[in-house]
This record gives sequence, C-alpha cells and structure tokens, in this order.
Amino acid sequence: MTVTAPAPTRAPRQRLSQNLTPNWFASVMGTGIVANAAATLPLHNRGLTLFATVVWLAASTWMVVLIAKTIVHWVKFNDVARSHVLHPTMAHFYGAPPMAFLTVGTGTLLFGPPLIGVDLAVRIDWVLWIIGTVTGLVTAVLIPFLTFTRYEVKMDSAFAGWLMPVVPPMVSSATGALLIPHTPEGELRLLMLLGCYAMFGLSLFVSVVMITMLWSRLAHHKIGAAAAVPTLWIVLGPLGQSITATNNLANQAHLAVGENLSAAFEAMGVLYGIPTLGFALLWVGIAAAVTIHTIRKDMPFSLTWWSFTFPVGTVVTGIAGLAGHTGSHVLGVMSIIAYGFLVCAWMIVAVRTVRMHLGQ
Repeated sequence: MTVTAPAPTRAPRQRLSQNLTPNWFASVMGTGIVANAAATLPLHNRGLTLFATVVWLAASTWMVVLIAKTIVHWVKFNDVARSHVLHPTMAHFYGAPPMAFLTVGTGTLLFGPPLIGVDLAVRIDWVLWIIGTVTGLVTAVLIPFLTFTRYEVKMDSAFAGWLMPVVPPMVSSATGALLIPHTPEGELRLLMLLGCYAMFGLSLFVSVVMITMLWSRLAHHKIGAAAAVPTLWIVLGPLGQSITATNNLANQAHLAVGENLSAAFEAMGVLYGIPTLGFALLWVGIAAAVTIHTIRKDMPFSLTWWSFTFPVGTVVTGIAGLAGHTGSHVLGVMSIIAYGFLVCAWMIVAVRTVRMHLGQ
C-alpha cells in the first residue's frame, strides 16, 4: 500500500509558515460547517444561533491567518510550496482552500447581517464564492491533469483524498444556491441556477468514478496506513453535499424558472437525495467500523482527523434539507443527532489540533 498520510503535521507554531501544507485549510472547512449546519436544523433558539455565530467568527479569523501564512509560505519558502503541488498525495488537498472560502462565505451570509449589515454580508459572500468557485474549478481540472500526466500512480494509490480537488464545484453548487435571490433577475439569475446544477453534475460524476476506484483499492489492497484511515470519511463529502445542493437549489428554483420546472427541481431534490442518503449511511457504517478497528490498533493524530468534521457536516445539511422538503420528523431528528456527533468530533479534533500547533 503506497498511500501515505498527508504530512508534515507536527511542526511547532514557529515553523507553520515554513512548512504550511494545504490540508490546514480543512480546519477552516471543519469549523465553518459546524456553524453553517446549525442554521439548517429544525431548531430555532438564540443559544444555538449565538454558538454558530461565534464558531463562524472563529473560522473566519482562522482563514485569514492561514491565508497570510500561505502568502508568506509561497514567498519565503517557494521550493517547499512547489514540492507540495508536485507531491502525488499532498497535491489533492489543494481542494481544501476553495472549500474553506466557500464555507466561510456562506457563514457570512447566514450570520453576518446582524453584525455587519445585509449588503456587506452579501458582498463578502459573493467575493468568497467567486474566489472559491474559480479556484475550485482550477483544482478540479489541474490535479486530475497532473495525475494523468505527471504523478506516479500505482494500482494501490487511490485514496479518498483524491476527492478533495473535485468536490469544490459541488460545494459551489450548494452554497451558490443561497446567492440566487441576490442575483439580478432574468438571464443572470437563470444562468446562476443552471451553472450551479452544472457544477453539481461536474463533481457528482467524477466523484462516482473515484469512489468506485477507492472501493476497489480497499477490496484488493485493504485499508493501508493507519494515519490515512480518517480520510475514508471524505467520501461523505460529495454524498452529503450533493443532497444539500439539490435541495438548496430546489428552494430557489422558482425565482429563476417557471412553476412546472421548479416543481421538477424540487422533486429531483427528494428523488435523488433519499437514495443517496441511503448510500451515505452505508458508508458511515463502513467508515466507522474501519475507524474503530484502526483505533484499537493505534491511529495517530494528524490533520486527516479533520475528515471527521466537514464531510459529516454535509450529511447534516443534506438530511435537514430532505426533512424540509418531505416534512419528515424522523429526518429532522436525524439531522439533530448527526449535528451532535459533528460538534463532538469538531471539539475533539480542534483541541488536538491546537495542542499540535503549539507543539505540546
């Protein structure tokens, strides 16, 4: 098994800028989704909103810090930065920064208006959405291109991290839906809707291909390195985010298309979402079993543990979206329970990451 866990992950604070790997942005994604998922739950209380707002502010602040450190990293340690791009494992995690931008942008739209006003919150979300979408489309093309032409890939090289550079367009689709009401009416709004659906398809089909390759690798070459096991949870990302995308877009379709087509899009959200949720729950069972099996033997902490957060968060938002369109109380309760697991995982991983960052 040649798949290795993304490294390095134990550099002390003063060396972070020198050896900053792109998977650090997964911590922004994993923190931001805790806030964003709270807004989708069938719960409405001031305590939850306050908690989510604080978490969004933490994600936003940390994103700014990482952006600054990334700039320093590329300016002062260009050779190291370029080595990450050319590394056949690490390069796939360049999908994390675009998703971090998109996640924080959505949080700004959801929680920013009381603090900075609606107009500024919308403008910030537009900027972050455009940056995240453009960079996400770049990674979705560039990383597969390098995989096909430059990286050394063996029969047992496939791992769930391969999904990272191709999932950002799906995140753009899900988060872009919230910007449709803020898009000028007419052709531009229609283009926004159709573009989001196109990015949904772009990411969906390539994700299916990669999940199939991952299943084959697991069957033929087993789970491999213990430190890479948490990445199995990344599979939930395109699954949960695709459910979220179809349901979010269905909520806004009536603003851009006629009644009949809008109803079709809403039906699509449910007809696609329920079967996909079934497979997602199957994968939760498999990933949980493999994770517990590995923990019993020893699963060292690394930044791959952030895979326990963002992908799970997308399942929360997906279930909540389905609950809203079906009126199912069971799905509503499921989303709340899943959110509880998400918060617990986030707290554990965040504390361990801080300890690692401080070199303890």
